[in-house]
Amino acid sequence: MASILDTLTSARGPESAGFLNDIVAHLWPNICVAGGKMIKDIVEPMFESMLPGPLKSLHFEKIDLGLIPMRFDNVAVTKTDNGGIKLDLDLDWNGNCDIELNGNMIPKIGVEHVKLRGRLSVLLCPLTNIIPLIGAAQVSFIDQPYLKLSWTDGAHIANLGIIDSTIRKVIHTIMAGMVVLPNRFLVKLDSTSDWFKTYQPQLGMLKLTIQGATDMGEELKSKNIFKKLIHDVPDCYAKVNLGAQEFKTQTVKNNHHPEWNETQDFWVSDTDQTIEVDIKDDDTASDDDIGIATTTVKALLLAGGQQELGLTHKGEATNGKIKISAKFYHLVADASSFSSPEAGVVGQLTVLVASALNIDGKREQLKPSVKVTWGANSFRTPIKLDAPGQDIQNPSFDQAYRVPIPSGTDMAGSGPVKLTLMDGETEKGSVDVSLQTVLEAPNLTLEQEFSLNSGAKIRAALILRGIKLSA
Repeated sequence: MASILDTLTSARGPESAGFLNDIVAHLWPNICVAGGKMIKDIVEPMFESMLPGPLKSLHFEKIDLGLIPMRFDNVAVTKTDNGGIKLDLDLDWNGNCDIELNGNMIPKIGVEHVKLRGRLSVLLCPLTNIIPLIGAAQVSFIDQPYLKLSWTDGAHIANLGIIDSTIRKVIHTIMAGMVVLPNRFLVKLDSTSDWFKTYQPQLGMLKLTIQGATDMGEELKSKNIFKKLIHDVPDCYAKVNLGAQEFKTQTVKNNHHPEWNETQDFWVSDTDQTIEVDIKDDDTASDDDIGIATTTVKALLLAGGQQELGLTHKGEATNGKIKISAKFYHLVADASSFSSPEAGVVGQLTVLVASALNIDGKREQLKPSVKVTWGANSFRTPIKLDAPGQDIQNPSFDQAYRVPIPSGTDMAGSGPVKLTLMDGETEKGSVDVSLQTVLEAPNLTLEQEFSLNSGAKIRAALILRGIKLSA
């Protein structure tokens, strides 16, 4: 296995995406139709389950993504560990849209402009010897993208920030759950593509330590922005984000130079993922912003795992600085780390749910899904419905669920992983899989069709991985 530094320094520089922009421009009318249908099918049901009050009734009456196509730039091409191809590229879209939403007891709402900007990661794998040579494409944003909506109808309400902030929050939540790492949106180019070969595991784990900060609220002669921000000695805490993962330190009271020395484990899917450290002053009424510092996993590791970052406040540099350090651990098919006395996470359990087979029942009434349970952890695949081209009695799910294994876990004595086939809210059968069986499997990976009492089967894989400090 190559060291993390070898991997980071071997990447080629980005290139232009002119050819891709030309293709997208020609396909844009088709993309608008397909994208509009996808937005309606995915987002509209989530409005009902996630929006408050009358906003639950919001639905799309029109989705026109306009004439301005998305543009791409700074393309970087690399090879993945499982033999696939990875494309990283910037997406920038200033769309002049015509989108109409309507609902009960609220005025019609229109969106006339959308700004969307972020860094995309596109995985092309597995590679095959049959045209189109690629089994599937998986698309995701490396970090949460920038999104801004400009409203038309109902603007007097939107200006209050209620509709705008609420809908944007829901859209961000939907995107984070579907197309922000570690989640990827899967598009099968070959209907027979095997999910077990398509799945891309995470790169590893970052043990990130928030050491301390200096000049929090100190008035210096050269810059006195902190004097405006904080009038008293601050009670500082740090809020750290990496992808969808968040960590908050303890509050250090009455200190311009707080020290935390707190360590948190973060899963890493891409070394270009951003680490954001937001320093705040704990206050009874509302916490005041002191400053934000950002870096990337790649930049931190290339700096030897130690960085001192300057803080900014609303885009303006301050005198405050934050010190962080980190160690990177690879995921390995080795169970020895499970018995490590070191505090924190010592490994990961991954459950891949590929499909269900031989489900009995009337096609038009079946609503199959698979539920995965291990201890207090529970996950469920999306429910499938009968539709043209859908084999509802043998549905594909192609879902991955990951559970961190904390230090001190008794792997041999842990309860089994339960796989349950659901039809709506009715159980159609289940099977228990012991972790000991996975530990005894080759490469700590158990892939098979698990038979249920009902005669149906669940095709799934259980994968155990330990961690190893990268050289």
